[in-house]
Amino acid sequence: MSDQHSFETLAIHAGNTADPLTGAVVPPIYQVSTYKQDGVGGLRGGYEYSRSANPTRTALEENLAALEGGRRGLAFASGLAAEDCLLRTLLTPGDHVVIPNDAYGGTFRLFAKVASRWGVEFSVADTSDVASVRAALTPRTKAIWVETPSNPLLGITDIAAVAQVARQAGARLVVDNTFASPYLQQPLALGADVVVHSTTKYMGGHSDVVGGALVVSDPELAEELAYHQNAMGAVAGPFDAWLVLRGIKTLAVRMDRHTENATKVADLLTRHPKVSQVLYPGLPEHPGHEVAAKQMKSFGGMVSFRVAGGEEAAVEVCNRAKLFTLGESLGGVESLLEHPGRMTHASAAGSPLEVPADLVRLSVGIENGDDLIADLTQALR
Repeated sequence: MSDQHSFETLAIHAGNTADPLTGAVVPPIYQVSTYKQDGVGGLRGGYEYSRSANPTRTALEENLAALEGGRRGLAFASGLAAEDCLLRTLLTPGDHVVIPNDAYGGTFRLFAKVASRWGVEFSVADTSDVASVRAALTPRTKAIWVETPSNPLLGITDIAAVAQVARQAGARLVVDNTFASPYLQQPLALGADVVVHSTTKYMGGHSDVVGGALVVSDPELAEELAYHQNAMGAVAGPFDAWLVLRGIKTLAVRMDRHTENATKVADLLTRHPKVSQVLYPGLPEHPGHEVAAKQMKSFGGMVSFRVAGGEEAAVEVCNRAKLFTLGESLGGVESLLEHPGRMTHASAAGSPLEVPADLVRLSVGIENGDDLIADLTQALR
């Protein structure tokens, strides 16, 4: 499909070719492990075994590549499976990576507890500060890892500026685009080499699937990643791929509503006496506001805030919420809240990535905004 089409049109049509047998407008779920061959080596459409390729997964991968403006997309069983494949493709023992000082706890755990045992070293940097990134480089740095907006502190990194640092160092720039989604931000167009997604989140959008993705523009890197994906095997199953593909069709309209509601929530929180700080890049006082406004279409549906009464008060806010569901994950149509220090980021405790104990993270859903405001108001009482 032509990449000249608008995002909304690509989201619905890219990879979604009508079934040649029946004309079904939605790609079928090819719940199959193997494929009949027309003689030895005579593959129909290149399919032989569903770990290597599956038509439903292919449809999703074509869609992902189109939305991120990349050459190839690869769909995985989870976001961390995608990250693991990427690390083992890019790195060898002795290599070095720069990671953010506010990365997702699972990403930090992958580096600190898994990749480090394999001989991969990492340094932590404030990626919102280009000088900090540059200072963290070593002669062995092979990748710079960025989340923007970051999880859970909503930090913003200037992708184009860090891409220039990466090029000068001969390193790859990896951008986790999960919080923004390709609707709000296009890292490859800004100079990134690899885009990472947990498709569990906004791409799936309905809290009913776990998945991950990588999207790249470099054809050689794409082939290396595809080789490792097949060799390691953490692929998206056909039904999971189908669910993500279905979710993506409404991504644009959902993200508009997420952002609208998050803006209302952030406004409430900035005026609330029991909130000491609000972290949302849409606020003019946010230190990354100007960069976010430059590289994002809008500011997304994630809001974090610090509770003036400290850790126990923050936990109580989480416990009192009714419409906001207490739970991990994010990006679904329903609003969620959590205490990162005790939940999603517990693995970062005692490290440079430890999050404030009084922090609450919100994934603002697409419910009626006034209802969400009322629930937060009573939770902060």
